[in-house]
Amino acid sequence: MNYNFRKATLSEIDPIWAILQQAIQRRKEDGSAQWQDGYPNPEVVQKDIEKGAGFVLVTGETIIGYSAVLINDEPAYGNMEGKWLTNDDFVVMHRVAISENYLGKGLAKLMIKNIEDFALSNNIFSVKADTNFDNLPMMKIFESQGYTYCGEVYFRGSPRKAYEKVLTK
Repeated sequence: MNYNFRKATLSEIDPIWAILQQAIQRRKEDGSAQWQDGYPNPEVVQKDIEKGAGFVLVTGETIIGYSAVLINDEPAYGNMEGKWLTNDDFVVMHRVAISENYLGKGLAKLMIKNIEDFALSNNIFSVKADTNFDNLPMMKIFESQGYTYCGEVYFRGSPRKAYEKVLTK
């Protein structure tokens, strides 16, 4: 299949939200506390898209994945318990989710690779991310893609595992 990673449009909030709802349900079924507090929600997706940070993975016209991709925009990362690998410009990914109809095909890894390519295209050589302590699938993906565990960051009062990957040209 051919996949394309591109900025999302406001007209795509409904299918993006449907994918995020599936991911929220998967986290719940896995016994994870992540995303069980009303976040993310459609308003978060709308804000991502309005500021140019909402990205979709598509095959043809079908949206199969979503992530927010921001440059140097995560205040919580300034208060980490631990140490980042770099202190230069960085890209951060949030709300990574793949449609349940496309699970098990390595598409989260493909989306992360596209995010890394986005960073490089902006001459940025660091990608940072975080996930809940009980989101084992995401931790395995980060580790398999060469991300290094750097410490803990806090969102809405809860600790998250923070990861960074230093990219090469």
